[in-house]
Formats: sequence, structure tokens, C-alpha cells
Amino acid sequence: MDGCVRKISQVATVLACLTILTGAALPETGPKPEVKPAEQQVTDPANVDVAPKPQPKPASDTAPDAKAEPADAPKDKPDTDLDKGKDKDKDKETDTAKPQMQGPNLPSKQTLEAQHLTIEPESDADHSECVKELQSLGVVFTDLSRINDGNGCGIDKPIKVTEALPGIKLKPDAVFRCPVALALARWMQGTVIPAAAIAAKDQGRITTINQASSYICRLRNSAETGKISEHARGNAVDIASFSFEKGEDISVKPRREDSTLVGAFQRTVSAAGCLYFTTVLDPESDAAHETHFHLDVLERKGGYRYCH
Repeated sequence: MDGCVRKISQVATVLACLTILTGAALPETGPKPEVKPAEQQVTDPANVDVAPKPQPKPASDTAPDAKAEPADAPKDKPDTDLDKGKDKDKDKETDTAKPQMQGPNLPSKQTLEAQHLTIEPESDADHSECVKELQSLGVVFTDLSRINDGNGCGIDKPIKVTEALPGIKLKPDAVFRCPVALALARWMQGTVIPAAAIAAKDQGRITTINQASSYICRLRNSAETGKISEHARGNAVDIASFSFEKGEDISVKPRREDSTLVGAFQRTVSAAGCLYFTTVLDPESDAAHETHFHLDVLERKGGYRYCH
């Protein structure tokens, strides 16, 4: 009996607990999140981070005497008389600094007399060294007195050459500066004689160089106006032909299309001439040189050579 009462009591207790648990109704709506207090707006500008505004350049960045122009000032100002005067002065300075390239003052428009040229002096040391070289090569020559034919025509230290190399005569005797004789001897020794030994081996050795012009007072190509010829300064020699022990002379004439050994000989010695002379003009250059080589030792800037 007591056991039954205890069980009934336990059941009642469980039912009471279930009643309490099931009787607690859930709220119709879930809990609402608490509303955070509204953020206060900052009204103190000192606490607001504002990007700094660019400041105008200080006055010290401009020229000391510069004055600010009004905002409505025109951008392009007309030239003042002072500015124009300065521009004119600049033009005058430019014209003075640059050589005149137009008008009758050009050498190409002037006669030899109008150019007022003078004879170029030669170094005693250079001339002495050149003479020693000629002697070592066996060139036959004599010293001459200074030549002065006026208007820049002349040679400070002229020589007269009768043999370009031992046994090779120069006809007629040629008058020019020592450097021309030295270049001629080296050209003959280094190129002309070896080339002739192949191209004209049946004619024997070269005996004579027939020259058409050495020193002469004139302008280039004997023109009435223009630049002075290098012949008038003793810097040039013209070669018309080569004579041999036997057979015919080899004359200098247009041979560009000449397919013979003689044609090859002339083209070879013409091209090699630029190793010894600073100017080489051959029959292919122009009509004025159809019958000879023009060879000169004119010094140009940078060692430039003209060979055509």
C-alpha cells in the first residue's frame, strides 16, 4: 500500500512538472535588439579631419622685382619698342657671328685679285723632315727661292723635281711643295710601279712620268672667278701619261669600261692615289679631268679626303 502511494506521488510530481513546462507559452515575437543611442554629430570643426587646401606660392618664389598681374590681364602682350630693339640687336649679333653666305663676296663670284689671298707659311722643321724623306727615297730635286706672284699665288719653300724616283724622270721638271713630291714618290713606289709590272710587263719598267701641270697661278679649272687652284699654292700635280722602256705610253683617259689590263691598271692607281694624296680626280670625275689625274695634298678638317 505504501509502495503504491509512493508511485502515485511520483507520477503526480512528474505530471505537475510537465504541466509547468508545457504551460509556459513562448512570446509571440522574439526579443527585439536594443536600439543603440544615436551617434552624436560632431559640430566642432576643430575635431573634423579636413584635407588641407593648397596654399598660394609665397612671394619669394617669383623674381625679386616681379609684380603680380591682375587676373584679367591679357596673356599675350604686344612687343614694346624696347623689346623690338632687343630683338634687332640679337639679329645684328647673329648676322655678325655667321659668315655671309650670299652675295658677291662669295669666292665663287670673285676674281683672284678680289680675294686678297696671301701665301701660306711653311714650318722649317716640317720642310726639313720632308726633304730628308725625299733624299732617302732617291728623289732628285733642287731647292728654289720663295715664289710670290701676288694674289696668294706662290710657295714659301718650293722645290723643283727632275726625277720622281731614281731612274724615273718627271717631264717637264715640276715645281711644287715638298709634300707633293713625297706623296708622288710614295704613290709610284707603292702602287704604280708594282701595278705596271703586271699590266705592262712586256713594256719594261716605267722611265718617265709626263706631267701636265705643277705650279701655276690660276683659279680652279682656269676659271675667271672662283676658288684658288691648289696648283697656285704648289700643292698639286697633274699626271697625263706614263712612258716605258719599250712600247707605247699608257695615257690617262676614260677607262671605266676598259676591260683590258691597261684599264685595270688605271683604275687601280687612281683608287690607290687616295692613300697618298688628299684629293684625286680622274677622267671619270668631270670633263675638265678627262685627260689626266689631278693629285693634291690640300689639308682638310678631320683628315677628310676627296677621291673621285
